[in-house]
Amino acid sequence: MTRKLLLGFAVLIVLAAGAYYRFRHAQTPLEIAYAGNRTVTLQSTTAQVREPITTVNYGDRLEVLKRFQDQVNVRTTTGLTGWVNERDLLSTDVWQKAADLEKRTSKLAIQARGRTKVLTNLRIDAGRDGIRLRQLNKNIPLEIFERRAVEVPTSGAATAQEESGEPALAKKEDWWLVRARTSEKDSVSGWILGRFIELDVPQPLPDYAGSAGMRIVSWSELNKVVDASGKSRPQYLLLGAHGPEGQPCDFSTLRVYTWGKQRQRYETAYVESGVCGKLPVDVKNSTPPGDTRFSFTDLSNGAPAQRDYVMHQTIVRRVKQAGEAKPRKSRKLTR
Repeated sequence: MTRKLLLGFAVLIVLAAGAYYRFRHAQTPLEIAYAGNRTVTLQSTTAQVREPITTVNYGDRLEVLKRFQDQVNVRTTTGLTGWVNERDLLSTDVWQKAADLEKRTSKLAIQARGRTKVLTNLRIDAGRDGIRLRQLNKNIPLEIFERRAVEVPTSGAATAQEESGEPALAKKEDWWLVRARTSEKDSVSGWILGRFIELDVPQPLPDYAGSAGMRIVSWSELNKVVDASGKSRPQYLLLGAHGPEGQPCDFSTLRVYTWGKQRQRYETAYVESGVCGKLPVDVKNSTPPGDTRFSFTDLSNGAPAQRDYVMHQTIVRRVKQAGEAKPRKSRKLTR
């Protein structure tokens, strides 16, 4: 008799567990979301006293079961459920936009490299109102592609100035489209505020730019030459701007630095100012090695126009376009 009771009790437990499991997984999700931080912890309840259930990683798929204020009850792919803050989730629409952005950057030429200066928000669009994709820690490597000048949100002081009838000057800041290398295998693309990026400019270019009062925007390796010791030395195109960020041009100055074999140091081979350059810069080397060509879009005259340059050894000259006045000659400087 006792054995029958125990057996019946065990069967009831199994049936109850199965029913509970089916009930939990039969609940139709309201929507699909994705973890939007490096790690997101699912909590047992929305109360202050709670326990962690499990942790998911950035991009993990989650089913949204219910919402309570700014808390969301989600279910993982393994069937575990818990509560997270809605700011730690990305909607399906945002996740798709992030995937499209990653595809786009994979086809763009890298204009500069750097890293995050501080803990930084990576956003889906340029601007402080853009949806945050995730937070990046300090010293995350960045590949940099495009710049956009975005108006800074109006402050209370500026609003009061407008109310008084005085025109308020719109202040702009630089935002950059980057691809962040979060690990050796993983990356995520988005927009970062320019002042939170530290560029990894090759030496001695920062010293040269500093002495010229130039803020470096981008640089490219044009080609390489061999010095007296047999060491390969890259030769660079450096792009920069003067003044604060938020300007209409991506860069206003270009300088070419070549390796001087006699002095065994870098020399300024070409300087041009007064342009209104737009990234990207396209660099092409002839095959077999010979002349190097580079080009970019210039907006100096109010309409987009392509500027082409050719570099032969250490001589750089601008290529005349049809109907254009004769371009200025290159000038070789030493430093």
